[in-house]
Amino acid sequence: MEISHEKLDRTFKTIAIVVISITGLILLKDIIVPIFFAALFSIIMLPLVKRLERRMGKILSIMIVLLASLLTIALLMWFVISQLASLVASLPDLEDKFSALIISLSASASTYLQINSEDQTQMLHDAIQHFSSYAGEVLVSTSYLVYFFVQVPVYIFLFLLYRERFKAFLLALKPGSDLKWKDEIQSVVRGYITGLSLVVFIAGALNSIGLLILGIQHAIFFGFLSGMLTMIPYVGITIGASLPAILALLTKDSAWYAVGVVSVHGFVQFLEANFITPKITGSRISINALAAIIALLLGGKIWGIAGMILAVPLVGILKILLSYSPTLKPFVILLGDEINGQTTIEK
Repeated sequence: MEISHEKLDRTFKTIAIVVISITGLILLKDIIVPIFFAALFSIIMLPLVKRLERRMGKILSIMIVLLASLLTIALLMWFVISQLASLVASLPDLEDKFSALIISLSASASTYLQINSEDQTQMLHDAIQHFSSYAGEVLVSTSYLVYFFVQVPVYIFLFLLYRERFKAFLLALKPGSDLKWKDEIQSVVRGYITGLSLVVFIAGALNSIGLLILGIQHAIFFGFLSGMLTMIPYVGITIGASLPAILALLTKDSAWYAVGVVSVHGFVQFLEANFITPKITGSRISINALAAIIALLLGGKIWGIAGMILAVPLVGILKILLSYSPTLKPFVILLGDEINGQTTIEK
């Protein structure tokens, strides 16, 4: 059976569009990522803006909601900075303990792993080189954060201000459309982000309580830091547990405290994954583990940490859009995580 030239042309065009789109996402990362974050936060703020618009003008309503959000973020940043200042103040004491820990580990490596001092020195030198390059990337990312936090509020304001224009544009593309998919996307995004925020708070509180019981310094800071890192599925928990575990090794006389830190995070992660998140966020996005992991890897490769945070909600949005396409509906089955593996794709 011969394949028609029309089908071949359509296939090549699809491949070309995918390749160009991925290339554009990589090259235009600095522009696209703030726009995506602004779009998600605009959806969250829209209901409150609409309520305020009944009593005051559109511009004033948007400004009040935006300023209140920025004030909340500023308070959170103040908490983080104050905790970091306290942590930095304790660094001179930690430096001596860190040196003692390195000497102890070096002696253990020589005794049990048969690694001589020359090889250890070379390994440490390589690690420092890798850390230096990573630190440079962090500095670049930090400077980008300033640029990011200036752009996003501006985009949010404009998205909310011109939202009727976007609706008119979509109706012009497809006259007579009920735009039901738009309402579904808004519902999914709001449910996911508000639910995720509550999950982060609960996980942070539980982590903090566990670390306080163990007597770990800066327990609240590390507890809520770990809670925030749960926004990066399958990866954040590892980073969140490693930092207080290292601090426990430096500040406690027994390595069992570090084991306790890892155990606390593991237990909280078990509760979060099996009870807290399903109860709070439910199945609003319903992305299976395979699709989520692939999305995280692709998001991290294309956009770094920002891509890993955006990966799951973007795949959830993609799933909704695919369900409204007659030819692409079957892909919903690959992405979905409905009960007993049964995915409903009929609309």
